[in-house]
Amino acid sequence: MPADSIRDLIRTIPDFPQPGVMFRDVMTLLADPHGLRMSVDQLAAPWTDQRIDKVIGLEARGFILGGAVAYHLGAGFVPVRKAGKLPGAVISQSYALEYGTATFELHEDAIEAGESVLIVDDLLATGGTAEAATLLVEKLGGRIAACTFVVELPDLGGRARLEAMGIDVRALCAFEGD
Repeated sequence: MPADSIRDLIRTIPDFPQPGVMFRDVMTLLADPHGLRMSVDQLAAPWTDQRIDKVIGLEARGFILGGAVAYHLGAGFVPVRKAGKLPGAVISQSYALEYGTATFELHEDAIEAGESVLIVDDLLATGGTAEAATLLVEKLGGRIAACTFVVELPDLGGRARLEAMGIDVRALCAFEGD
């Protein structure tokens, strides 16, 4: 029998990747056929009647979800990768994570000026990865329609960070307190 909600299908792993962290593992959600379909349908639903030219998926679980959402919307899919993973000419943006720093890259020809872009990822924590992806898209002249996530961790401030940039933020479920 299928779970009633996306939240019910997300496994919590205590003390990963470090003590005191409650890791929200969406892989159990993605492995469930009903959960995967429910997630993709809900991530795409607000945009079915709007023009979305490209869906950006953030490495790595954002690739799984973003590709499916792009297909659902009839949009192109563009991966944003960690530094050194994309061949050819790229633009880069460094960002802070909850546990350190990293750099994202995007092909310099991936987004055309004026295109409407939806950013998709599995989890919103501090907002650093989504902010970096937004800055990359904006460098190429794209317009962010929204950032959408399966899980939000509200206590880590990612929503406020992105909304302060004028970005519409959506999440399918939230886990308070961590």
